[in-house]
Amino acid sequence: MRYLSACIQRCLTLTGLFLALAPLQFAQAQSETGRPVGAEMRNVNYHFTDTIGVHILQLNGRLVPKKEIPVFDDKQSFILEIDSATIAMNTDALTHVLNEYVFAAKDAPLKDLIVSTEGNQLKIKGKLAHEGDISFETVSEIQTTPDGKIRLHAKHVKAAHLPVKGLMDLFGVKLADLINTKKVKGVTGEKDDIILDPEQIFPPPQIRGKLANIKAENGQVVQVFGNGGTPTHVTSARNFMAYRGATLRFGKLTMHDTDLVLIDSDPKDPFDFFLDHYLEQLTAGYTKTTPQFGLRVYMVDFDKLNKRDQQVKAGQKSQIKSAQLTR
Repeated sequence: MRYLSACIQRCLTLTGLFLALAPLQFAQAQSETGRPVGAEMRNVNYHFTDTIGVHILQLNGRLVPKKEIPVFDDKQSFILEIDSATIAMNTDALTHVLNEYVFAAKDAPLKDLIVSTEGNQLKIKGKLAHEGDISFETVSEIQTTPDGKIRLHAKHVKAAHLPVKGLMDLFGVKLADLINTKKVKGVTGEKDDIILDPEQIFPPPQIRGKLANIKAENGQVVQVFGNGGTPTHVTSARNFMAYRGATLRFGKLTMHDTDLVLIDSDPKDPFDFFLDHYLEQLTAGYTKTTPQFGLRVYMVDFDKLNKRDQQVKAGQKSQIKSAQLTR
């Protein structure tokens, strides 16, 4: 009887403890709603789409939720807010940005754009859609504006292979159409200059940050935000993406007081990451739990997933043949 009474007392105590803690846990979850998740990245090839990607050499910032919390499975659910970073993009990717995202509308004034570098200047070739598809070419100095946007200051302009005095002569009244149309994302005009807004010209997830410096060299455009990024030594890994604090959801898991580090399983080259396919990268790797219940996820590079599958299939075939020979 005493044993039964003791058991009942323990159950009541545990129930009371659970009821006492439940409001605290609910309050913690409520307090984390809307709060940004700290983010740090180092040496990451980050894919926005199949054709658009950047090389993040170093980044410090946060995931700012648009509604309640950032959700990995919904890249429209957060903004990547940058304090400091150094981000490089090759001209092939920038060509895809302009053709597939900025000037993607059927009635966009420019089309068939090709971007390349010429020394420390940016060359853009394309067609003027509103002028009978006349070909044009500009060579521009690439600069930052005081408010952190990208300025393309045209130094040389050709239309139909003939020199043109300035960009206004090239576009004429069509430049006004280019500025005012809502179908061109993140583009404005200013005399002989084109202004690009880095917060608007990329596909989601949206980035937000003030550009401090930019340069074109060796087929790449290198953007510097803030001081360019400061390592915090959150991990000894060479290539990683780390998320700390507040609440983050990925798949069926919701992590409070987030402590998540995605680590390149092959550090010999940059961490190749594609948010649209993160689950495939995750399941191809493995996970470790820290004593503080943090997660360290060792992921396979996105560009190596197919190679890995082929190696696995080849290994399976080899095992089957070996088994057949031993019979």
